[in-house]
Amino acid sequence: MRRRRPKLAVWKFASCDGCQLALLDCEDELLALADAIEIARFPEASRAAVKGPYDLSLVEGSITTPEEAQRIQQVRRVSRVLVTIGACATAGGIQALRNFADVKAFIALVYAQPRYIDSLARSTPIADHVRVDFELRGCPVSRHQLLEVIGAFLAGRKPQTPASSVCLECKRRGTVCVMVARGTPCLGPVTQAGCGAICPAYDRGCYGCFGPMETPNAAALGGRCAELGLSRAALVRVFRTFNAGAEAFRQESEAHERPHDQG
Repeated sequence: MRRRRPKLAVWKFASCDGCQLALLDCEDELLALADAIEIARFPEASRAAVKGPYDLSLVEGSITTPEEAQRIQQVRRVSRVLVTIGACATAGGIQALRNFADVKAFIALVYAQPRYIDSLARSTPIADHVRVDFELRGCPVSRHQLLEVIGAFLAGRKPQTPASSVCLECKRRGTVCVMVARGTPCLGPVTQAGCGAICPAYDRGCYGCFGPMETPNAAALGGRCAELGLSRAALVRVFRTFNAGAEAFRQESEAHERPHDQG
C-alpha cells in the first residue's frame, strides 16, 4: 500500500500573488514535487480543494482587514507546519506604508463610499497574529529557496537559507561594489541574501527586496548614504519599499523623519 502523501495548502491574504507564482514557476520541479506531496489547496493553480487538516501551509500576504485577522487563526488551526512566504507575509509588504500615515484619509480619497470599506489601520505580518514555524523572505521569494523549504519539510530537517547579506552574493558573482566604485546608494550591506544580487550586477543599488539580514547595521548604512548625497527625505524613501514594516528598516526610516535635535 502506498503511504499517505503529506498535504500542502497555499493561502493568500493581502498580496499581489507574486510568491504563489514563484511556486508555479518551478515547472518541472513542481511535477516531481506533486509526486511526493499532495497539493491539497492552491487556488492560484486550481479550484479543486481537499479538506484539511494540512501538513504544510504556505501563507502569502499580510493581514489588512478584520476578516483576515480571523481567517489566519483558522489557517493556523488546520496547519501542522505554517511557513510564511514573501515580504507581505513576513513584514507587512508594500501595503505597510499605510502604517506611517492616516489610512482613513487614504480611503476617503480613493473610495466614493468610504463607509463600505472595512480595513485595519495597519498592515501587519502573519507572525503578529499566529505562531509561524518558518519565514521565507523576498519580493517575490526565490523559487529555489521555496523548493528548499518544501524539500526540508519532506526530509524532516531545518531549511538551509542564507543569513548573510547581498554583499556576499556580489562577491561570489564577481560584481564590483556599486557603492564603493560608483557612489551609488545600496541596501545590499543590510539586506538578506537570496536574490543573487541581481540589481548590483546591472549597476543599480539593492532595493532591499529580501528584507533585513540577521544583524543589520541600518544606522551606519544610512549615515553612509547621507555622505553620498541622499537627503533625509530620500533616506526615508530608501528604507520604505517592499519591507517598510520590517523592524530594522522601519526604525531607520523613522530616524530620518525626526528633527536633527532628536537624533
